[in-house]
Amino acid sequence: MTSSADGGVGIMAIESGLRVGVVGCGYWGSKHVRVLQSTEGVADVVLVDAQEDRLRALARTYPAARCFASLAEALPHVDAIVVATPPTAHVPVALEAIRAGKHVLVEKPLAPTTGGARQLIDAAASAGVTLMVGHTFEYNPAVWKLRELVHTRSLGEVYYLDSARLNLGLYQSDVNVILDLAPHDVSIINHVLGETPRAVQAWASRHAHPRFEDVAYLRLFYDDERLSANIHISWLDPCKVRRVTAVGSEKMAVYDDLAAEERIRVLDRGVRPPSAADDFTQPPMSYRYGDIMSPYVASDEPLSLQDEHFAQCIATGRTPNTDGACGLAVVEVLECAQLSLQLCRPVLLDELAPDSKAQHLTRSVRSVGARPWLRASEPVTPSSGVREPAAVGA
Repeated sequence: MTSSADGGVGIMAIESGLRVGVVGCGYWGSKHVRVLQSTEGVADVVLVDAQEDRLRALARTYPAARCFASLAEALPHVDAIVVATPPTAHVPVALEAIRAGKHVLVEKPLAPTTGGARQLIDAAASAGVTLMVGHTFEYNPAVWKLRELVHTRSLGEVYYLDSARLNLGLYQSDVNVILDLAPHDVSIINHVLGETPRAVQAWASRHAHPRFEDVAYLRLFYDDERLSANIHISWLDPCKVRRVTAVGSEKMAVYDDLAAEERIRVLDRGVRPPSAADDFTQPPMSYRYGDIMSPYVASDEPLSLQDEHFAQCIATGRTPNTDGACGLAVVEVLECAQLSLQLCRPVLLDELAPDSKAQHLTRSVRSVGARPWLRASEPVTPSSGVREPAAVGA
């Protein structure tokens, strides 16, 4: 296995099998380690984490895996890395690897800000390496089926999508609930609709957490004014919910990620207005209740499909389905949501330019104390919803 003169991945390295380092071996990073062990095209999996106890625990399961306390130590021994650190460390860790000529898969979100996301995209393009973002649900066969239903107009004209991602925890130490959970739902909605929103409005509040919002609602607006998407996310809910509902003019579909069977259900239900709109003696709507159908959905593990796709893109030079641009599209929605919290209004994606009026207004709102009704303690920069990055692997 060899590397190019500039430290990048050489042809022989790819032909011999990739050496992939997983940076951050916590809950989600350990899943990448498991999946990569059996991913075609991957020869070695290298573990990188600053917490020695995590490395020891994984080393017991994978005794052949090499372990390193820092990315700098691991770089000579890898051809690509998976960044599974806390979100605030995504950009510095990924940049370090890209500048060393390594291919990178960054877990969601690609970056906490659009500026960071663009920095990664530009760096990867300059270095000639693959940049991919871990939007795992875009590799979920159930999400593919929901997208198919929408794009084939099996539901008729789509009125709206409604997504709920709720649970008791897991609270994060460096970002709010929007940056932690909403990337999943935004990526699903972008993928299913095949388009990105024009504007975003958000409401959020801190209840149990002293610094970060733990409950939030997002509304996404589109060029077609008849279409919208709603997202409800929470760390503070007694029920675990992972559900996306698509409501159309002819039928409705529900994707329940927690369902053991029938993860997609298509309901032949809907409403029709009376034929004579000015006849107020008639009910305002007639209701249709038809059959419920559950199409076949493959049981392939999304994370396995995603990591296999990453290896294939490195080997072939193909652009990933969830490339840097895809990651940026999600981060733009998240940043608009953060701005919306400050300005108390919908924010256009066009307003994300550094010299935009919205950005200047946000600075002035912060200076007078934004959202004084929140129970705040040690507030972070409200427009970002993040704090400074912790040590890699923390």
